[in-house]
Amino acid sequence: QVQLVESGGGLVQAGGSRRLSCAASGRTFSSYAMGWFRQPPGKERELVGTIRWGDDSTYYADSVKGRFTISRVNAKNTMYLEMNNLKPEDTAVYYCAAVPSSHVYSNLQLRTRSTYEYWGQGTQVTVSS
Repeated sequence: QVQLVESGGGLVQAGGSRRLSCAASGRTFSSYAMGWFRQPPGKERELVGTIRWGDDSTYYADSVKGRFTISRVNAKNTMYLEMNNLKPEDTAVYYCAAVPSSHVYSNLQLRTRSTYEYWGQGTQVTVSS
């Protein structure tokens, strides 16, 4: 019932910045914990970061910590991923995901793909060297 749509992907030079958006519809965006994942070519989908419902606490994978920032604007049913100092290894399809906060009982759960119940279609980010 919840639909998620990512946007903002494209081509960017190494060292540049890009902001991705994830728009939710169909159900109330509020009360959902959310995450960003990415899938590089030929590799498995991996965690980028998460944001909780209520306190907006965030968690980032070591590979992006200090460079990427996750935020959400619940009134707009939108989550963002601000990417700075992009590197060629950041090239991937980026996905947003959501799960009702009532279905989550630990922070560790938010760091695993299987926790999430709704996924967007993905948006391609290509970083040139």
